[in-house]
Amino acid sequence: MPFYIQQGILPKKRHIQFMDENGNLYWEELISREGFSSIYSNVYHKNPPTAVKKLGKIQKHILENWDDEHRHHHLKTHKLNSSGDSIASRIPLFFNSDVILSKAHVTESMIDYYRNGHFDEIIFIHSGRGKLFSNFGNLSIGKGDYIIIPRGVIWKIDIAESMKQFIIETAGPVETPDKYRSKQGQLLEHSPYNERDIRTPKLSEPSIKGPVTVRVKLKNGIQCYDYKYHPCDIIGWDGYYYPWAFNINNFMPITGKIHQPPPVHQTFQAPGLVICSFAPRLFDYHPESIPAPYAHSNVDSDEILYYVNGNFMSREGVEEGSITFHPAGLPHGPQPGKIEESLGEKETNELALMIDTFKPLKITSYAKVIDDEEYPFSWL
Repeated sequence: MPFYIQQGILPKKRHIQFMDENGNLYWEELISREGFSSIYSNVYHKNPPTAVKKLGKIQKHILENWDDEHRHHHLKTHKLNSSGDSIASRIPLFFNSDVILSKAHVTESMIDYYRNGHFDEIIFIHSGRGKLFSNFGNLSIGKGDYIIIPRGVIWKIDIAESMKQFIIETAGPVETPDKYRSKQGQLLEHSPYNERDIRTPKLSEPSIKGPVTVRVKLKNGIQCYDYKYHPCDIIGWDGYYYPWAFNINNFMPITGKIHQPPPVHQTFQAPGLVICSFAPRLFDYHPESIPAPYAHSNVDSDEILYYVNGNFMSREGVEEGSITFHPAGLPHGPQPGKIEESLGEKETNELALMIDTFKPLKITSYAKVIDDEEYPFSWL
């Protein structure tokens, strides 16, 4: 996590007696990574967080690969038949052992709370607005926000306006990039964003009404837990482990005299992948520069581009919500004529996300109905 946060009321030391005004002990809970050997937060409940009243049966959901040719893909995700709350509306499109990439058209607020037990999550808000409620506090969220939710956080989203979300679930922790972070954990001077751009949840009055159902996501499905007490009955917490938000419009692109490679746009990292933000920026200023990207073959990574909005200068046919998928080793780049069109251009207003994975991605059958079969021939 980026930095230490302290909210609510806390005892002077960890793991000591901490009582309310009536002499009742608060319940301390440690939420930690890598057992007891990495970042953590200590939270303090009014009631035991362990009191489970009922266990539901697991609703299994096994991702299946759409057995297709090895080729480029273009998916028009706004055409997906998706609706419901932030979990029910999720449609998985790509996956491997490190990541699941999904799209959701959120039309309803969540009734039950949710906890991802096996994946960290980045929820990118393409459009819409609402509020994230969690056991660490609440966050107003809206268009352009990356919402980073470590596994184990209990949350739900209420919508004030229907949302389109792009979801990245990672098997390992989501972190700020190593190259932009000091060994003490602070984002460095040359980083394209810093701690001032990060929003953290605000603890509100503890919720006490129960029972509460928490839907728990596991690798093979979702199981419901009915808790006797509300999981958001927390009166204080401190530490480095909590959900947080960063808006893509606060990303300050690094530019240069000639075309800069995608790694300068890196925003997050997780084991097996990197996530980049392409934000409005000035083009290169060498007198003979070529603003359009060069054709390239990434022989060690698969590339996903999620188009948000703006003028996508390197090709025609993409639209808001388009995903292009370029598997490792296959060359791709601007369409014919787009390099020449870019000459002399001074800036771009595009907004897009890129995910590079270092293991091959599988594409799901849900993608088949929105796949442009002619896309591999779009460079002719």
